Amino acid sequence: MGIAMAQDKPIVLFPNGAPGEKVQLVEEIDHSEKVGGEPIIRLKNVSEPTITIYHAPEELASGAAMVVCPGGGYNILAMDLEGTEICEWLNNLGVTAILLKYRVPRREGLEKHAAPLQDVQRAIGYVRAHAEDMNIDPERIGVMGFSAGAHLSVMASNSYNERTYPLVDNADKVSCRPDFCLLVYPAYLSAPNFGVSSEIKITAATPPTMIVQAQDDTRHIDSSLFYYYALKEAGVPVWMHLYNKGGHGYGLRDTGTTVNEWPDRAEDWFREIGVIE
Repeated sequence: MGIAMAQDKPIVLFPNGAPGEKVQLVEEIDHSEKVGGEPIIRLKNVSEPTITIYHAPEELASGAAMVVCPGGGYNILAMDLEGTEICEWLNNLGVTAILLKYRVPRREGLEKHAAPLQDVQRAIGYVRAHAEDMNIDPERIGVMGFSAGAHLSVMASNSYNERTYPLVDNADKVSCRPDFCLLVYPAYLSAPNFGVSSEIKITAATPPTMIVQAQDDTRHIDSSLFYYYALKEAGVPVWMHLYNKGGHGYGLRDTGTTVNEWPDRAEDWFREIGVIE
């Protein structure tokens, strides 16, 4: 892989402070966990959401863009495993990557995804409003996420008709609907009897979606199966790659199972739906 071309400075999504944030939290990084034999960056205490743009190399740039939502149970963000490493992979496919640093941990008295949904809506709208400056196609802006970040991507894919925060500027007047959605080991999507969580309102306009799932990810497999079924019933184009082994939380790293080939399947999907040539 080449080097991901991150912009020098992250863009603060809410210049006058994120909605409802009364206290500026002190961000902390924890390296206590490893995946694929290497430590991961677990970011805690985010109260100022940002996006960092990773521009695809000029000779590869396809005009497509992807907002990347790391996971972490809505309590931390796995910023390299499910963030910077993903942006580098996307850049090598010619896709401009937008790394979303959304608010964690969960805010007391609010739904787990309430503040992060504001952040991802603002991020997608901002990217679309500035598409010309970023040299991207405003009709090829996707969203992808891992675990809780995949739940957030699903919320962005189904809750885009109105902003969940007071308008900041003209970026909040353009659509925040993603054009496609990639979910890797999603969490929190399922309800009993093959249903989906009550906050997810699927329509025929939900964007085309690809799901990556391992069968031995026993806590979360129903999220993938039930969401797949619900999209199928709504007539939404949906692809799923279901592997026997792989567990949860592998990102792009080599954990010695067949699920590690999912990026190749995602690249095939990007070509099939016209995200890249």
